[in-house]
Amino acid sequence: MSVATMVYDTMRLFISSDHFHLQPTEATQTLIIDRVSRELSIVEGSAVDIPAAAVSKNIFGILGIVKLISGPNLVVITDRTLVGEINGHLIWAINKTEVFPYAKSVFHLNSRQQQDNRTYELLLKTALDTKGLYYSTSYDLTHTLQRLYNTSSDFSSISLAERADQRFVWNHNLLRELKQQSELALYTLPVVCGFIAIKPVSMRGHNFNYVLISRRSVFWAGTRYNIRGLDSDGHAANFVETEQLIEYDYSKCSFVQTRGSIPLKWSQKVNLKYKPRPKIYDVDHQKYFADHFNGQIYNYGGQVLVNLVNLTGTEGRLAYEMEQQVRKAANRNINYEAFDFHKECGQNNWSRLSILMARLENYQEGFGYFSINRSGSEVSQQKGVFRVNCIDCLDRTNVVEGLLAKRSLKQQLVRLGILLESDTIEAQSAFDYVFRNVWADNADYISMQYAGTGALKTDFTRTGKRTTLGLLKDGWNSMVRYYRNNFSDGFRQDSIDLFLGNYLVDEQEGTVKTSPLNVDRDFKFYILPVVFLVAISMFTFTVLLPSEAWAEQIGSVLFWGGAAVSSLVTIYAYGSDFVDVPKLTQST
Repeated sequence: MSVATMVYDTMRLFISSDHFHLQPTEATQTLIIDRVSRELSIVEGSAVDIPAAAVSKNIFGILGIVKLISGPNLVVITDRTLVGEINGHLIWAINKTEVFPYAKSVFHLNSRQQQDNRTYELLLKTALDTKGLYYSTSYDLTHTLQRLYNTSSDFSSISLAERADQRFVWNHNLLRELKQQSELALYTLPVVCGFIAIKPVSMRGHNFNYVLISRRSVFWAGTRYNIRGLDSDGHAANFVETEQLIEYDYSKCSFVQTRGSIPLKWSQKVNLKYKPRPKIYDVDHQKYFADHFNGQIYNYGGQVLVNLVNLTGTEGRLAYEMEQQVRKAANRNINYEAFDFHKECGQNNWSRLSILMARLENYQEGFGYFSINRSGSEVSQQKGVFRVNCIDCLDRTNVVEGLLAKRSLKQQLVRLGILLESDTIEAQSAFDYVFRNVWADNADYISMQYAGTGALKTDFTRTGKRTTLGLLKDGWNSMVRYYRNNFSDGFRQDSIDLFLGNYLVDEQEGTVKTSPLNVDRDFKFYILPVVFLVAISMFTFTVLLPSEAWAEQIGSVLFWGGAAVSSLVTIYAYGSDFVDVPKLTQST
């Protein structure tokens, strides 16, 4: 095994009262973690004194170490699923993790600390249960094929964790302690969040691998209404790099796109309204816009900003300001294409997407795609990317990205000799089914991670048309989004900030330092919901209860009905006081 190219794949974890012992199956050495002194050390050879009473279990890697009020906690992978292979390297999805505290008990904590520590544990579990965590012990999932190809000869001598693109190392915070000791490189496993599909497929007698990788950025990461626009460093909310790969007879092709929130300083905080009004900050947007696109141009080359938001109404204000920033930037590497998706494709007229695709065709021809031949020599480079956005960078965005990916794929398959120029992907029914479902699954994963539900409009992605069932599913997902965005996304945002290290827990919280978890809510938060529930209960009771004194009954019905309506109106008017807001907030 080479330090430069691999991380230990399987280990046996032994848990004793004072130590964690981790023994790789691929080597005769032991990583010892002292639960008291908190020191990490490597012991070579097999002669390690492990107590007979130690509990043991198989694990598939170390996710890292996270500190809570009780002290450090070891996080390990205990179950996984093989997604497939990329260039002969195994790619895994994480199914289950376990957390092992260094502290043997929490009796050293006071009751307030114990309660807060349980909350932090639940936050950590919420982050770890995220569907869409992936890793490889031998392949760098954080880089595109083109970035990997263009690295120097020294790059391959660096450990996986050190050479990874830090934008996409989802467990970077948990790896900090391991990365401080170079001898632990073989235990330091970078994990990405997003979506990966690897499908062995056949087309016209040719077998090849179809791969889709979406990488979520760790910067300005979070949930739908809590994280919008750009942060103070120019990082975009819900920034995702999506790479489509083809592997055929040792030849490889790659096509990369990005998505990210509208590149302005803006927010859209929940307040019980179905669509809260976006707030555009009164700042020098050009500074943040420039910071964002300086990084994008450095990483990807030319940019075509495909803006799919409504060009009228509240979304229209954002679209107008975005276009103004493009004009002010006057950067020859940035082009802007606005397409009012809902207006153009209204009444299920999705064929009008062909208008947008025609407008983007010349850009796509100019950008091309990256490819290497079967001998490993470069054939072509991708010179720029489409940066697609709608208001959430989810539903509309995924539809358009899928169409751009399909057009690039057709070009690649023709060059590889798999398709003729006159052929269409749609005519290859077996592959087209795989393609559509991979992109629909990609939409669902990214949407679940950001908005809390599967994506909308995936019936079009899966079938090529809008369906009644799809519309009903969209209605259900919209209702679930509303509930989760208003009443549970504050907690979910906190779980992400804790996991990513945007908030670091102090072991002194609850003693000499106040915990941010202990936030007093306004009295309306406690009183008005009770008043509403009592009023609506009494209203129902008086309506259903038969009474001969009808005049008195009508009076009671009107009184309790009025009380219910009044309390509900008050709750709605003070909506921001009743929603679930983050407590471990990031700086903007």
